[in-house]
Amino acid sequence: MADYDVIVLGAGAAGLMCAIEAGKRGRRVLVLERANKVGKKILMSGGGRCNFTNLNIEPGCYLSRNPHFCKSALSQYTQWDFIELVKRHNIPFHEKTQGQLFCDHSSKDILAMLLAECQVAGATIRTDCEVETVSGEQPFTVLTKKGNFEAGSLVIATGGLSIPTLGGSGFGYELARQYGLSVLPTRAGLVPFTFTDATRDLCDRLSGVSLPVSVSTDGHSFADSMLFTHRGLSGPAILQLSSYWAPGQVIRIDLLPGVEAGELLKSFKQDHPRALLRTLLARHLPAKLVAELEQLWWLAYSDIPLAEIPDKVLTQLASNLNGWPLKPAGSEGYRTAEVTLGGVSTDGLSSKTMECKAHPGLYFIGEVVDVTGHLGGYNFQWAWSSGYVAGQHC
Repeated sequence: MADYDVIVLGAGAAGLMCAIEAGKRGRRVLVLERANKVGKKILMSGGGRCNFTNLNIEPGCYLSRNPHFCKSALSQYTQWDFIELVKRHNIPFHEKTQGQLFCDHSSKDILAMLLAECQVAGATIRTDCEVETVSGEQPFTVLTKKGNFEAGSLVIATGGLSIPTLGGSGFGYELARQYGLSVLPTRAGLVPFTFTDATRDLCDRLSGVSLPVSVSTDGHSFADSMLFTHRGLSGPAILQLSSYWAPGQVIRIDLLPGVEAGELLKSFKQDHPRALLRTLLARHLPAKLVAELEQLWWLAYSDIPLAEIPDKVLTQLASNLNGWPLKPAGSEGYRTAEVTLGGVSTDGLSSKTMECKAHPGLYFIGEVVDVTGHLGGYNFQWAWSSGYVAGQHC
């Protein structure tokens, strides 16, 4: 007889949720975590307050080669189900912006809730337990540095490559290939852009400056705040766009979202003909940014009253303000990426149970799978949902 009914590799959001649900069904569950602590990404998320879900969860907010795959899990365990769990544990929370829900106090509250649920469900968790090899199936044999274990079901919840300092690794992809599953190319998602040309120097000088923008590339657009950093661009709008950006593509930044820059400059010229352009633009944009843009876009007219600036110059300026074209050199990569795009192909998995079609008893859940959410609690909800459905069947 196997040591356990279910072994879960990875004690992150998806792994813990799966362990809870399997344990509730009376299954003997062992969770193996290679790090010295469980839930490290949970603890650091949301600036330490854990953006644990979003009020506006919908399949269109997820990237996957099969955009329909996530629908079943998300409908079986919704954001409202997780919110109800949070309420049952009396964890105070609030909506920040765009439906994002955060703990009032600390991410520790969410982790403590999950661990309490694991304890009630009878799940055993072992940390500092590096897996060396996995073999066989039903039972699966897991060899670790702290002993060998067998179970009829094996759940891979090892996450992706993002933030390796918190435990990110490619181990889940290796196991998928070992069992014949296809693994799609991976890349960093929800990650700041970097630049290597004069734009990097510009960003460095503006480091710390933040403003609301709308950014777009390849037909995708996001409106939120943008932050200049010493290496490039960050902030929610940029992170969102990064998941849709491909190397070599130009991004366009609307510095005046919702404002027709041409009409604004026209009104400036009519109403304030003797004023300087930088003075009026500083009413709408950070003065430090205006000073830099002046050097870029209208240096020859910097000390000339608006009435004397040719309309064609203002037309070009308006175009830049509503669609500043920049070409990132790349991104900061997995070191700071919040998620990993790509991963285990959904073709080999059941969308209803997350079980491998060709290998009964083998499951893949969470970030290791080719399902990636937008910024704002969507990836946590995928972890809860995919972990839940696997926990109902493993």
